[in-house]
Amino acid sequence: MKLSLESIKDKEAWKGYHLPDYDPKQIAENTAKRPEWMHFGSGNIFRIFPAVICQRLIEQGKMDTGIVCCEGYDDEIITKCFRPYDNLTIGVTLNADGKLDKEVVGSLADSLTMLYDSEKIADIMKEPSLKIVSFTITEKGYSLRNAAHELVPAVVDDMANGPEGCKTFMAQLASMCIGRKKACGKPLALVSMDNCSHNGEKLQAAVMEIAEAWLKNGKIDSEDYDYLKNDIAFPWSMIDKITPRPHPLVEEQLKADGLEEISPFVTTKHTYTAPFVNAEKTQYLVIEDWFPNGRPPLEDAGVIITDRDTVNKVEKMKVCTCLNPLHTCLAVYGCLLGYTSIAEEMKDEQLSKFIDKMSHEEGMPFVVDPGVIEPEQFLHEVLTERLPNPFMPDTPQRIATDTSQKLSIRFGETIKAYIASSDHNAADLKLIPLVQAGWLRYLAGIDDEGNAFEVSPDPLLSAMQEKLGDIKLGDNIDEAKLQPILSDASIFGVNLYECGLADKVIGYYRELMAGKGSVRETLKKYIQ
Repeated sequence: MKLSLESIKDKEAWKGYHLPDYDPKQIAENTAKRPEWMHFGSGNIFRIFPAVICQRLIEQGKMDTGIVCCEGYDDEIITKCFRPYDNLTIGVTLNADGKLDKEVVGSLADSLTMLYDSEKIADIMKEPSLKIVSFTITEKGYSLRNAAHELVPAVVDDMANGPEGCKTFMAQLASMCIGRKKACGKPLALVSMDNCSHNGEKLQAAVMEIAEAWLKNGKIDSEDYDYLKNDIAFPWSMIDKITPRPHPLVEEQLKADGLEEISPFVTTKHTYTAPFVNAEKTQYLVIEDWFPNGRPPLEDAGVIITDRDTVNKVEKMKVCTCLNPLHTCLAVYGCLLGYTSIAEEMKDEQLSKFIDKMSHEEGMPFVVDPGVIEPEQFLHEVLTERLPNPFMPDTPQRIATDTSQKLSIRFGETIKAYIASSDHNAADLKLIPLVQAGWLRYLAGIDDEGNAFEVSPDPLLSAMQEKLGDIKLGDNIDEAKLQPILSDASIFGVNLYECGLADKVIGYYRELMAGKGSVRETLKKYIQ
């Protein structure tokens, strides 16, 4: 059988799958007449999280329209992965007991690309009924600058030329918002659902920087600018759901069910996608309640609707204490010890005890309690359900990507809390500096058996390796080479010399670099 609107009418053939208990075709017709929700970014997390939220609300009778899905980067996802399957997706939940929960998601009412359907997308933006435009375009999608923090040439051109004929997505978005102002004047919420800090602020900053350039260059008037500033909302959000690439084991199961033409493929822009998405069961979406044109009752589908301060606190809880620091620890030490699975690392006595002790003893005393999610319960879920899930094919190599950009927020905020405390001393920390030393050891690209491995991409990789020099296991460690790194607050969030941790990191690093097997011996020494 094939994934299609006609096929899912045969409920017996789809036994074992949760099917839409509504008519997706009727939902699509309703959406075409009065769209309420449009989304940019057709990736995996969107199809198995926001799209399913919409499905739940439709099934509850609380929405009778779906989501118009748009793609501004890789049109092949739409043309090869959405439209051939009548905009249906199979969502597969990977339970820790190995059971797969399978669902056909039918809430995607239409699929469009900025490349081929920009006029239609602009027309939808003008509809008074539109309440939400959401985004999962990755943090890079909001950036107007290159690695040198310079405006990219295409953005410079768009700023100079004005709203007509824009080439970059943020400029196109600003232009479409101005088109809405001229067509109906209704307000609108632009909701980033990307997993990055202060996501709504990043989106707002990009749109308004372009608008300011247009105003300065005489391409828009003050009323256009004021509309973007006052009538377009940019709610902050926190999203959390581990969604790895489509897995071969899931593909095999779907084929065993009789499904055809379901295999993953890679687009010419190197997007790895499939007509199905697999993800963990656990999920959180917390959104600031800032929807000036109204919104569906998202809270009835499990979304936490709250104020901006609470969204910020939830993010800090996750990123600074209860999930992301654990991930970074497992990433660098997993690579050093030859692991290729986070779940397998959780079976390692030293590594599992490492993140347990680090989070409970060093992180939790200063955890931010957002009030809407219990930190201790969240952490317990991470340690006992999420990370050990053997059916979540996540790797330390993937998580080790861009570690230099993550250390500051994931560990630096906790160190700052210790510095500010009258009851605690940052110099007393033992395990957080062991992660920092582990990262330095990881940069050598040599595992604990003395074998070379490929270090994951990182914008500071070459600079860090140049500062460390051509160091090998067993070499004497020259502290002078470490000083510029350990004093760099842009990497660690603080100057490690000023807070009393530099000597500890250097000592750990010497032990980790002592020779073959020294990583394991160091872990045993300090974790047992």
